[in-house]
Amino acid sequence: MSDHNTPPLELPGLTIGISGPRRRSLAHRLISLALRWYGARSHYIRPGSRVNVDQLDGLVLSGGTHVHPAIFGQQPRVTARYDRLRDATDHRLLAEARALGMPVLGICRGAQFINVFQGGTLCQNVTPLRVHTRHRPLLLPLQTVRLVADSGLRQWMQASVVGANRIHSQAIRRLGRDLRVVALDNDGFVQAVEGRDGPWLLGVQWHPEYLLYHAGHRGIFRAFVEAALNFKLSRLEPGPEGDSPILSKE
Repeated sequence: MSDHNTPPLELPGLTIGISGPRRRSLAHRLISLALRWYGARSHYIRPGSRVNVDQLDGLVLSGGTHVHPAIFGQQPRVTARYDRLRDATDHRLLAEARALGMPVLGICRGAQFINVFQGGTLCQNVTPLRVHTRHRPLLLPLQTVRLVADSGLRQWMQASVVGANRIHSQAIRRLGRDLRVVALDNDGFVQAVEGRDGPWLLGVQWHPEYLLYHAGHRGIFRAFVEAALNFKLSRLEPGPEGDSPILSKE
């Protein structure tokens, strides 16, 4: 799939789970739009949901509240919104997805959660540490991000330097095991990580769903859907005609 603008043929039943907060926001609708553009339908997963991960073809851990510091062995040092039920839900979803070899895309909080899940830590508030980048949240792509030359992310975005937004004040501090840094901002903070080996795994610190007008950011969703399609095909087995999995209800 080389053209970011032409959607692939849709494979019936290609379903991506999107984990998010109790209330679905514009960001999650935009993620669904991006996935649908490239041929996948989505299933929204709220905190506490018991969705059967085995019936998904890919998992998106979306943005939202801060990851609680207790998960990486710290006490809260800043005033922030936490959602321990969502932390627990995301942990279960990610553990099951990784065990299945399922493609996973983490966005903002999702990227941080991937890092913590892999044994890494977070800086609870990078705002006072910034020197060369803006301190305030940005929805527009006014943050410069440099992509590592031999990374999948650079291939998918087809650029070495991109503009990105920034909303969250947490950031990756100690890198988790089996991850590699594939993007940095001008202050040297990690902006994206990929899995070193094994199943497709990407976490981006910014919100590409708000930047779908840019082909490079759409390329992230395209690559993810392609990975989900390959995962689905690898598990496809002949079954009774008309037999299709049904997601559990909340």
